[in-house]
Amino acid sequence: MSETTSRCNGCGTELAPSLLTCPNCGRLVHAERLKALAGVAAVATQPVDAIVAWREALSLLPSGTRQYETIQGRIAELGQNIDASTIPPPASAPPKGPWAGGAAGLGAMGLVLWKFKTFLLLALTKGKLLLLGLTKASTFTTMMLSFGVYWTVFGWPLALGLVLSIYIHEMGHVFALARYGVKTTAPMFIPGLGALIRLQQPLGDPRQDARIGLAGPLWGLGAAVAAGALNLATGLPIFLVIARLGAFINLFNLLPFGSLDGGRAFRSMNKNQRWLAILGLGAIMSFTNDSQAPGMLTLLMIGGVFTTLATKAPDIPDRQGLVSYLGLAALLTLLLAIPDPMPQG
Repeated sequence: MSETTSRCNGCGTELAPSLLTCPNCGRLVHAERLKALAGVAAVATQPVDAIVAWREALSLLPSGTRQYETIQGRIAELGQNIDASTIPPPASAPPKGPWAGGAAGLGAMGLVLWKFKTFLLLALTKGKLLLLGLTKASTFTTMMLSFGVYWTVFGWPLALGLVLSIYIHEMGHVFALARYGVKTTAPMFIPGLGALIRLQQPLGDPRQDARIGLAGPLWGLGAAVAAGALNLATGLPIFLVIARLGAFINLFNLLPFGSLDGGRAFRSMNKNQRWLAILGLGAIMSFTNDSQAPGMLTLLMIGGVFTTLATKAPDIPDRQGLVSYLGLAALLTLLLAIPDPMPQG
């Protein structure tokens, strides 16, 4: 018998490595491991520890089975517990009347700023997390390659700011994936296209996918704000250029298309919320006079209309996804509206 095959513990049938159930008796090939993982999840004190165990269990179960769907439901429930820990306490009485719309917009930015607190705490207390990706050879070498390419086009200061902004954006995804117990590769840079990470496990839950997607622009917002703060501290225009460029890149990532971060956010919203997001983008656009922001926001609105009309929306609404999306769009637009410090030719 080949070393890559095994036998069913129930009937002794020889099994190929890729099989999850015995073709003869129907027994789960990994029944003992699944039982052990269920035990680990049952005694886990943190939601993420339980999610890690359940995600491994999913990889050992045939999709579409009752057990598979049950575990998916548990992962979604645990994810909601994690989400609840990042949402600020609700106001005692939401405003009504003509100020309700403005208060809703401030609420969207408030939620993003509340989440932004997580980024600041990590930067201050666990800064080594940002360095984690640089310990991976694939990340470091591709990052240096991109830096060299951008250096030839923009010069080294802007090239360095650009690759660091992209890196921080990607580490936002990595951090969010870790919060939901998802295994992933380290970031890999692609000159001219940014960077990417590859999931090693399926997500399954569109809400968790939306949180992970929006974590990139959230951390990217943090990088842009940090560059803006350095401009205020030093007076060097290059930091403001980096801040504006970072804001533009992260706003572009909010495009509601495919695997872009905005596309992942839109997939968690129901149809009514998608139309609200489009209207919200229009409201944001009405408050900016920057030459770049209206064009980007118009593109986001067009993408939102296309996605809303062309793709199926879930029935269950995702208020946090909607509010976070609009809050990020508003704050990134605000950064992009800062006057360009470079002289116009």
